Amino acid sequence: MRVIFIGDVMGPIGQETLATYLPKLKAKYRPQLTIVNGENIAMGKGITKSLYKAILTAGADVVTMGNHTFDKDDIYEFIDDANKLIRPANYPAQHTPGKGYVLTKVNQTTVGVINLQGRVFLDSIDDPFAKVDEILAEIQSKCDYIFLDFHAETTSEKEAMSYYVDGRVTAVVGTHTHVQTNDAKILPQGTAYLTDVGMTGPYDEILGMRKEKVIERFLNHRPVRFETPLTGRGQLNGCVIDFSTQRNAARKIELIQINPDHPFLE
Repeated sequence: MRVIFIGDVMGPIGQETLATYLPKLKAKYRPQLTIVNGENIAMGKGITKSLYKAILTAGADVVTMGNHTFDKDDIYEFIDDANKLIRPANYPAQHTPGKGYVLTKVNQTTVGVINLQGRVFLDSIDDPFAKVDEILAEIQSKCDYIFLDFHAETTSEKEAMSYYVDGRVTAVVGTHTHVQTNDAKILPQGTAYLTDVGMTGPYDEILGMRKEKVIERFLNHRPVRFETPLTGRGQLNGCVIDFSTQRNAARKIELIQINPDHPFLE
């Protein structure tokens, strides 16, 4: 069983880069499941119905989100009917539309995909550690493998989550910080881990936003309206995970990095 996970798609450049390279990556690696984080696809904040469909058209089987899930009002019109879209499961369940996990069938194999959001330097929503326990109690017996997109700010919180669920899920991959980390590994109990998978979007900007605006904010310490560019050079960041024949364990995790300095190799 092989899974491709593509990091936060950022704005129009991210859309174009995903549409260009995801089909090529699928032809090269032949994954059985493809997951894409889409929380920044709508000009850097949120997602719309048409852009959700564009991610699926590019080749995604599941779309995960994060702290920008509800930045576009359009999402309230379709999230409950979007069977392949999940938002962080630890939003308050009683008042939040959408779902936090999905079970997907690949031939005779069932894979659970969970989305959670950290709380350090982000909104203090429900406890992700308690929530993952609750979800695993519901789905673990139904799944052969489980993938967790942990959308969080700090390395320490992501690492804590990975060791907390080591052996109970197949992979924990971080999103949100938009910079790919070089710490992919298999944990002692078999869980694949990567602190952050990186982003898919502008290559010559700062975390996907126009560098001039970000630099201005650092120079004058006054509010600045961040903008994601419409055109420019793109990058794609992701990872490929080979699941083990052992239930809820991974065999290998490999980084994907495509940009002008690291061109795609067939």
